[in-house]
Amino acid sequence: MPVTLAQATIALGLLAAATLGLPGARASSTATGPLTALRVGLVFDVGGRGDKSFNDAAYLGIERARNELGVEVFVLEPSGSEDREAALRLFAARGLDLVIGVGFIFSADVNAVARDFAAVKFACVDYMPFSAEIPPNVLGLGFREEEGSFLVGAVAGLVTKSRHVGFVGGMDIPLIHRFEAGYKRGVAEVCPSCEVHVGYAGTTPDAFRDPAKGKAIAIGEIQAGADVLYHASGTTGHGVFEAARDMGAKAIGVDSDQHDEMPGTVLTSMTKRVDVAVFDTIAAVGDGRFRPGMRSFGVKEDGVGYVSDGPHAEGIPAAVRERVAELREQVARGVIVIPTTLR
Repeated sequence: MPVTLAQATIALGLLAAATLGLPGARASSTATGPLTALRVGLVFDVGGRGDKSFNDAAYLGIERARNELGVEVFVLEPSGSEDREAALRLFAARGLDLVIGVGFIFSADVNAVARDFAAVKFACVDYMPFSAEIPPNVLGLGFREEEGSFLVGAVAGLVTKSRHVGFVGGMDIPLIHRFEAGYKRGVAEVCPSCEVHVGYAGTTPDAFRDPAKGKAIAIGEIQAGADVLYHASGTTGHGVFEAARDMGAKAIGVDSDQHDEMPGTVLTSMTKRVDVAVFDTIAAVGDGRFRPGMRSFGVKEDGVGYVSDGPHAEGIPAAVRERVAELREQVARGVIVIPTTLR
């Protein structure tokens, strides 16, 4: 049954302690720019703002739109699955120009609400269409995570001394399988004899916010010989970092530059430019370029990559950077095609 505006308002009222203030978490109205009349709402994924990963990257994009374009922005962090649709619906009912859901878990909710509010534009980061028909007011933002994961897999395969590396996934779903598949392909490209140890934190969205489980999985992989571990698990990854620090291994972050989570332990991070996708979508709505359907960001579009220079990558030898740069170019040109599924 569709959630009414009244129900949504009540639900959001109960979330007051967990939200950033909406109805109203509105950014300061002092920003100026060409799109001051544009109003945009963003609803965070599991883990929320402050995850130093996926959600924070989305927030950077909407903050950039506020600062550079003068857009009026609203943000909300749901506390549970029942609040996601309510939050989207409330934003839409208030007549916002664009409503953004952060994470694949919003896909069905975005579809449902978009069909009820045809005049409002919607975007979903990591959107997963459940049918061939995407609502005419929905833009799905996808990333070729396997390509960025391939690059850090190559880094891991080149720096490992034990010839054992690890992967820690959050929720055991096809989206995270793409990270695993790319990582394994990158390791194999440079170290065919290396073994990749794999573990997942669970089968529900809570798997993205369980540092204790992440640490336990990482400890097991390190005990099995892994000296470099890559995670794709949201805040669960902090437990991976702790295990690597405590046991003398190296870790690879995900989505954003996670060096500051554990300096000296985080070797590099696979970067997923959610901030760029969010900003570009907002700008497109503002200047009339918004087009529904799917849009994909990969190495070629600089939508994914890895931290390869500056002080946060100083632990990567120059020869490794050069080799991975060559591989990156091959991926961009389509010479190397990365698998998206596990075999």
